[in-house]
Amino acid sequence: MAENIGDELAALDFSAVSPEEFARIVKGLSGRELADVMQGELRGRVLREVFGRMKQQFRPENAGSVDALIRWKITGETEEVFETSITDGTCTVHEGRSEQEPRTTLVMGDAEFLKLVSGNGNPVTMFMMRKLKIAGDVALAAGLTRYFDIPKA
Repeated sequence: MAENIGDELAALDFSAVSPEEFARIVKGLSGRELADVMQGELRGRVLREVFGRMKQQFRPENAGSVDALIRWKITGETEEVFETSITDGTCTVHEGRSEQEPRTTLVMGDAEFLKLVSGNGNPVTMFMMRKLKIAGDVALAAGLTRYFDIPKA
C-alpha cells in the first residue's frame, strides 16, 4: 500500500497542492505510511516545499516584536536541518545550519513533522510523548503555531 501512496505523492506537483489539501493527505496516512514515503528524492521535495511555504503562511500580526531563530532538525533516513528566522514581523527560511545560535531547536521524525505542520498533530501531546524534542526556549516553541496559518484537514 505504501508504494501506491508513494507513487501518488511522487506524482504530485507540490507547488499546486493547497495547504488544506496537503493537510488532508497527511491526515489520511498513518505514521508508518508517512515514514515509508519520506524516502529519497521525494523526502527532499516535500521538506523544501513545506519550508518554502512558511513565509506565505507566516502571520506577522501575531509575531509582534518576536526576534528568534528556530532550528528544525528533521530525522529520518538522514537528518535535515532548516532554520526559520522571525525578525521585525518578517519570516525567512533557509536550508542548512547557520553559525547563529538558535533561540529554540525542534527535533522530530518525518511523520511527526508532517503531522505538526499540517495541523494533524498536537505539539504539546507530541512533546509529552517524546515524539518532539525541544532545546532552548520552550515557551517560544509552544507558541509557534500562533505565528503561522496552520491548515485544518
